[in-house]
Amino acid sequence: MRAIKYILGVCLVTLIMSCKNEKQPEVKTVDVEVSTAKKELDPNATYAKAEFTVKGMTCAMGCAATIEKKIAKMEGVKFAKVDFEKELAMVEYDEAKVNANALENTVTSVANIYKVVDMKTVEVFSK
Repeated sequence: MRAIKYILGVCLVTLIMSCKNEKQPEVKTVDVEVSTAKKELDPNATYAKAEFTVKGMTCAMGCAATIEKKIAKMEGVKFAKVDFEKELAMVEYDEAKVNANALENTVTSVANIYKVVDMKTVEVFSK
């Protein structure tokens, strides 16, 4: 009988100790500053429009959207659109801040599988 009490006591202590050692998840609140400020564009700037083919894209959400966001974030870029189906990028940019090489470097820096082909300056974007 004494052995059974001893075993039950050890089990009870073990159970209590194991419950105390469980780590509870810690909840933290983090303040995040979201920038809703619009890019300031120079009203006196000369804007040009360029179209070019982007080879190597495999999807609209990953490839085309990522390239579009990267180009749109460039200083001096007023408008950027990448059409996955047509493999076509359309960019309106400040000629003093952006050039063809900068656009190509931005696209190829996203991933080395992307290639810029047939870059040309246009008056009006293709439909």
